[in-house]
Amino acid sequence: MYKIVLITLISLPLFAGFFPQTVHTSIKSVKGNHLILKSKFPINGMSGVIIHNYGNDLTAITARITQTGSNGQALRLDADVIDHEALPSIKTAVAPNDKVIGGYLYNNVLLLAPDADTYAKITSSTHKKWLHPDLFAVYLSVIGDNVPTKENLAAFAKKFQVGLIYIVRKDKAVLMDPISGKIVAQKSMSGLPQKGQFPFFMRLKTLDSGWFLSSDTSSGDYYKTMQSI
Repeated sequence: MYKIVLITLISLPLFAGFFPQTVHTSIKSVKGNHLILKSKFPINGMSGVIIHNYGNDLTAITARITQTGSNGQALRLDADVIDHEALPSIKTAVAPNDKVIGGYLYNNVLLLAPDADTYAKITSSTHKKWLHPDLFAVYLSVIGDNVPTKENLAAFAKKFQVGLIYIVRKDKAVLMDPISGKIVAQKSMSGLPQKGQFPFFMRLKTLDSGWFLSSDTSSGDYYKTMQSI
């Protein structure tokens, strides 16, 4: 009896920890695009934002980073922080003591699932701000892409403030940070359909532009597509 209870207690943090937690720290040192964090992120591959204090209660996000080493090593990413044509690019240099939010927007999640049942089970079991894949489908049609890729997921994430991409693959689920393009968590899954809706579950049947006008949208392989991301 005690062994069963002990195993249960040990297992709970592993399941509960599937979603990495947002963390707050600061910059310890800077050398070019290479940084050292005062406190490391829990997982390598997590991205974050740097917040600079300009004084007079004025702060702004000035850069994106991703942790690359277990000792808090991080790399500044060459990506616009704010995706808005009317706003200028921020040129402020990263400096020691700048604040850092690791796992920025990790509560905002896009789920790519094989069917409606899988989508409903996952979204109803975990309290997150779920962005429906219909929105991503429309985005793909506008830019003229036919399948999800790391590149269009990163662009979509910046535009719509998505922190994580939850991808259901064959027999497992992974969480991808779209900014770093790295997998930050994974777990096994069972009871998945043998064949998924291609390219992923969405409620839309046809759109006015892009490849979705094709009458045959079931010829692709959902699981193969998800494995390639």
